[in-house]
Amino acid sequence: MQLYNISKVVSHARLVGGIGLAISALACGNKGAPAGAADASPPKATDVGVVVVEREQVRIVSELPGRTVPYEVSEIRPQVSGILQRKLFTEGSVVSAGQVLYEIDPQIYAVAVEQARANLSSAEASLLASKAKSDRYKSLVEIDAVSKQDQMDAQAAALQAEGAVKQARASLATAEINLGFSKVKAPISGRIGRSLVTTGALVTTAQAQPLAVIQRTDPMYVDIPQSAVNLLEMRRAMKEGGLKRSVAQVRLRLEDGTEYPQLGELGVTEASVDQSTGSVILRAKFPNKQGELLPGMYVQASVVQGEVSAGILIPQAGVLRSPTGEATAYVVDAENKITVRKITLIRTVGNKWLIGDGLEVGDKVVIEGISKVRPGQLVNPLPPMSAAEAK
Repeated sequence: MQLYNISKVVSHARLVGGIGLAISALACGNKGAPAGAADASPPKATDVGVVVVEREQVRIVSELPGRTVPYEVSEIRPQVSGILQRKLFTEGSVVSAGQVLYEIDPQIYAVAVEQARANLSSAEASLLASKAKSDRYKSLVEIDAVSKQDQMDAQAAALQAEGAVKQARASLATAEINLGFSKVKAPISGRIGRSLVTTGALVTTAQAQPLAVIQRTDPMYVDIPQSAVNLLEMRRAMKEGGLKRSVAQVRLRLEDGTEYPQLGELGVTEASVDQSTGSVILRAKFPNKQGELLPGMYVQASVVQGEVSAGILIPQAGVLRSPTGEATAYVVDAENKITVRKITLIRTVGNKWLIGDGLEVGDKVVIEGISKVRPGQLVNPLPPMSAAEAK
C-alpha cells in the first residue's frame, strides 16, 4: 500500500515538471517578438459605391394628375316655345355648326311673320299719306292758305308715321327671327350626345334641361392641379436665375398605362388658388384628331416647367440628414477618406436630387455602402455596381 502511494507521487511530480518546462519554453520563445506586432498591419479600406459629380442640363418635370376637358361645350336649348316635331341628327355623331338638329312647330311663328308684314304695309301707307300732306301744307303756308300750326301738325304726323314704319320693320324682323328659331341649329361643330327629349315633347324658351349637348374634343384640354407651394418655389427659382422657363411641353399617360402619342402645350394657369385643395389649375391643350381622348378621362401628366442649364444631380440614396435636419452627403477626399458636406437641395428630379450648393464638379459622392462607413474612415471608391458586387 505504501509502495503504491510513493509511485503515484513520483508520477505526479514528473507531470508537473513537464508542464513547467513547456511553459518556460513558450516564454523564452516569445522574448524576441516585438510588442504590438498585431497592430502593425494597415487597416483595410471599405468598398463603397460613388458617383462623380458633373454639371448637366436639367429639365424640371412635374408628374401631376389631370382630367380631360372638352375644348368647347354647348348645351342645346330652345329659344322659342312649342311642340318638338322632328329630330334631325344621329346620336353620337359629329355635327357641324349651323346644322339643323330639331324642328319646333313653326305655325304660330309663321303667322306672326305675316301679321308683322301686314302691319308694316299699313305703316308704310300711312307714312306715304302723311308725307304728302306735310309737303302740301309746306307750300300752302307760304301763301297763307293754311296756318303755321296746321303745317306743323302735318309735319309731326309725317314723323310719327315714319317712326311707325321703323317699328313695324323691327317687329317683322323679330317675327322672322322667332320663325328661324323654330329650327334648332348647332352653334358649334363637335360630337353630339344622346337626345334628352323626344318628338312630341313641349319645349320652352331657356328651359333648364338641354335638348342635347355638343362637345368639341379636337383639340382637347387637360386640367392639371398643381400645389400652390410648388408653383411658388418654381417662380422663386426663376426669379433668382437658377431656373429658366422653357417650352412648356406636356406628355400624357392614360389610365391603362399607355403613353399618349401627341405632345401638348401648357397654356393657361388659373389666377386663383382653390381654397379647398390649396392648388392652382394648369391647362394644357392636346391635338385629338383620332378621338382617343374622351371628356372626363383621368390622366397622368408630365409637365416640363423649366430647365437648369448647368445643374448637379445626385441619386437620392446619397443624401443624408443630420440630427438637426440639414441635408448632407458623404464625399471621398483625395486621401480616400470620408468627409461630410452640407448641401442645399432644390427639388427632386425623378429619382435624383437637384443640388444648389455644397458640391463641386469632380467630387466623389458615396451612394452605396453608406451604412458601413463613418467620417474619417478609409474607403475604396468604386463604381456603384462594383461596390454591390464586392459585398
